[in-house]
Amino acid sequence: MMRLSLAAMLLLTACMASVEPLTPTPLMDNAECRAEARSSPEVRNTSREANLENPANLRRVQTERNETEARVYNGCLRRLGLPIAGGVEPIRSRR
Repeated sequence: MMRLSLAAMLLLTACMASVEPLTPTPLMDNAECRAEARSSPEVRNTSREANLENPANLRRVQTERNETEARVYNGCLRRLGLPIAGGVEPIRSRR
């Protein structure tokens, strides 16, 4: 029984690793803004919604987390008067 449950856990972990968000992880070069974005209450609140047993939920939460992290990071850059990478608005998923 223990082997079966261990195998099931490994399979579940492999399935979760294959779930990719619709929005890629933002590239964050500025260390100060990166730290602010990752420790932001908005990002933490979004991450709390994750249900590791539901791949669709996990994908949605990862996508929302990436979008929120990018928004907070860009806001920090603007406050510091630094240029924002890119030049066009990122593609957003339909919900």
